[in-house]
Amino acid sequence: MIMNQIPMTMRGAKKLREELEYLKSIRRPEIIRSIAEAREQGDLKENAEYHAAREQQGFCEGRIQAIDAKLSNAQVIDVTKFAPSGRVIFGATVSVANLESDHQQTYRIVGDDEADFKQNLISINSPIARGLVGKEEGDFVVINTPGGEVEYEILKVQYL
Repeated sequence: MIMNQIPMTMRGAKKLREELEYLKSIRRPEIIRSIAEAREQGDLKENAEYHAAREQQGFCEGRIQAIDAKLSNAQVIDVTKFAPSGRVIFGATVSVANLESDHQQTYRIVGDDEADFKQNLISINSPIARGLVGKEEGDFVVINTPGGEVEYEILKVQYL
């Protein structure tokens, strides 16, 4: 089975590698110690600490596998290597103005795992990002949002 490549920014890949390193070098050994300590207490059938530690171990190992899979299928894109063209691409930081409310907003288009709307990091698969990608500074865009259609003007595109 061939998995599709997962687009990811340099920051997103770095963050996942750091989490993976933490899980493998710190969290996994902590859980192993907890399991060993719980085993020393005797009867495992009624040992809540043992069962909790085993459950934590399952979550930790699952997360390690998930991160390994994502990183092995990652297509890491360093947007700073592209010549600024004013075109919205994956990894770009885009400033837009809502034409109805005149509210301005800046978004960075990132991979699914990196998305955090509160930090204005939007997924490449979000309606806003899909509506912006391929457009240029000065373009007007109508985006279908859960609240209805919203018209934006692209004010600025940066490759940071």
